[in-house]
Amino acid sequence: MVLVFYLTGLGFGESQTGMLLTLTLLGDTVISLFLTTQADRIGRRRMLIVGAILMAGAGLAFALSSNFIFLVLAGTIGVISPSGNEVGPFLSIEQAALSQVIPTRERTPVFAWYTLAGSLATAAGSLFAGLLTQTLRNAGVTPIASDRAIIFVYAAVGLLITVVFTRLSPAAEAHQDAGSSIAAKSFLGIGSSRAVVLRLSGLFALDAFGGGFMVQSFAAYWFYLRFGVKPATLGGIFFGANIFGGVSALAASRLASRFGLVKTMVFTHLPSNVLLILVPLMPNLTLAILVLLLRFSISQMDVPTRQSYTMAIVRPEERSSAAGITGVARTTGAAIAPVFAGLLFARPSLINLPFFIAGALKMTYDILLYIAFVRLPPREETH
Repeated sequence: MVLVFYLTGLGFGESQTGMLLTLTLLGDTVISLFLTTQADRIGRRRMLIVGAILMAGAGLAFALSSNFIFLVLAGTIGVISPSGNEVGPFLSIEQAALSQVIPTRERTPVFAWYTLAGSLATAAGSLFAGLLTQTLRNAGVTPIASDRAIIFVYAAVGLLITVVFTRLSPAAEAHQDAGSSIAAKSFLGIGSSRAVVLRLSGLFALDAFGGGFMVQSFAAYWFYLRFGVKPATLGGIFFGANIFGGVSALAASRLASRFGLVKTMVFTHLPSNVLLILVPLMPNLTLAILVLLLRFSISQMDVPTRQSYTMAIVRPEERSSAAGITGVARTTGAAIAPVFAGLLFARPSLINLPFFIAGALKMTYDILLYIAFVRLPPREETH
């Protein structure tokens, strides 16, 4: 919600901000790749705790320093998200743990509720950030100080998550059997699933690269530049958007049970990207918000289905690594785009272009995904 506002308030230009976000995401990629591919061997709980500590550390660094080089280093080593979505090791390790402790037939519905919980939390965070910054500014606090308060809250949440992960059940840990030993000695923890994981990773990177042109931080900044929207209103907009996104994830499991995971992923994602392209074409704020909310009402249906599909087509002992590698591919793709988005936002005449680029690239991903994987359904869909 406030990251781009905060960085530009520190005196960084749009191009510098885009570069910082890219380097931050690239650093998260390296850290996440190590933590997720080693989680099954060293311990999932331990790696989740390390990730949470890195999140808290990055938040404190961003709140306490305005030095560009130091922020680059802190963002590279730590875990901080400019997209509004999780970028660290948490998602990948949690997916593997959930897949281990739930029946196969329940995996997609559970992942849908998991996605909803994340979307509700993201929505609440957006609303809280908008209301708190606006309240502080109305009380006479400077914009940069009000934004810094949100960064401190981010660090505090990282510390809270650290405590929560110390209570994680041993049932979440990977089973140490012969298959696990073989996978641990394979390339990044994957063996027989390597070809499929690498193909999925390439496609997920393309999708995330497109989405990186319109991460939530830049989307909020666009509404400010185009319509002069205040922080409290921005918080309300993205609160509603994430609520719609989370609720839509619940419908995904029903569609997947009828049409299959791949078809559900593609045929809900395509129209959402058409709507993304339409947002900057709206003549007023009301219509732009309406189209954005319509987009979010179907845009997240591919999330639990994508996660479930990845877990379904790899061996159980390779799930943490597969989720980590595909997740890192998405982070890498998303990391590159903000540099270009920042350059576009630096030119007032080009601030709409990121929407068009994002929509076109994500639609290309949908088509390629369908061609590559529609004939490779998970085992539960063929029995």
